[in-house]
Amino acid sequence: MSQCTNFTEGEFYQEHFDSRAYVKNFYSCPVGHSDEKNFLTFVLKCFSQVFSAGENKGRMLIDVGSGPTIHSVLSACEHYDDIVLSDFSQSNREEIEKWLENQDGCLDWKPLLQHVCEMEGKSPSNLEAALKQRVKKVLKCDVRLENPFYPHTLEPADCVVTSLCLEAACKDIPSYCRALGGLTKLLRPGGLLVMVGVLGETFYKVNEQVFSCISLNKHDIEEAIQGSGLSLHEFNILPAEDREDNSVSDFEAVFHLTARKPSD
Repeated sequence: MSQCTNFTEGEFYQEHFDSRAYVKNFYSCPVGHSDEKNFLTFVLKCFSQVFSAGENKGRMLIDVGSGPTIHSVLSACEHYDDIVLSDFSQSNREEIEKWLENQDGCLDWKPLLQHVCEMEGKSPSNLEAALKQRVKKVLKCDVRLENPFYPHTLEPADCVVTSLCLEAACKDIPSYCRALGGLTKLLRPGGLLVMVGVLGETFYKVNEQVFSCISLNKHDIEEAIQGSGLSLHEFNILPAEDREDNSVSDFEAVFHLTARKPSD
């Protein structure tokens, strides 16, 4: 297990993260960044498989570490009444709010909306309207805290989603395990955790700005899930292609998992 030095924690993101460049580079089309070879397509397909049939549904869904993006909740939004999006960075939260309010110059999510709707047989305009109606809050979160939403206390959620957050926010395994424990506390008994992350990644770049990640393997994550008291249901992995040609990150694989909190 490699340890990260000079780790770029939340305060570094607040000062240096370019929200618009991040979306342009990694989310402007359904395949994602060309160096990462269908990374985003895999992620969108996994979210669709979890949510599109409507078997996983409920009153509240919390997306922890949304960044400036909405892709993590596109397949879920019609199956949850209230959705909370969140991020540590103020600029990321502001970009989401601009889109929700239809402000001039807001980010364009039409290519991803179209892609998800083609997979699921939906109307992009209807899906966009449903999401904007159901996002009730955009909050600051800090996964390093026992309650990531302190000083707010959210009611227990039916589902917690997190994508590419914990490995970028946690500088070591103990921090990662504590953060996962914090997410578990956000779930009601029987609630579902849906996570997307990367294996073996130590950095990614937004333009030329480098951000660090904790390098994880499958065993690390399985142990963290078990230690949080969750029951792991599925763990899907897509190995990286042409790693030597990837100039924007060094991930070995992208993963998607679902786990459930025991019922009382």
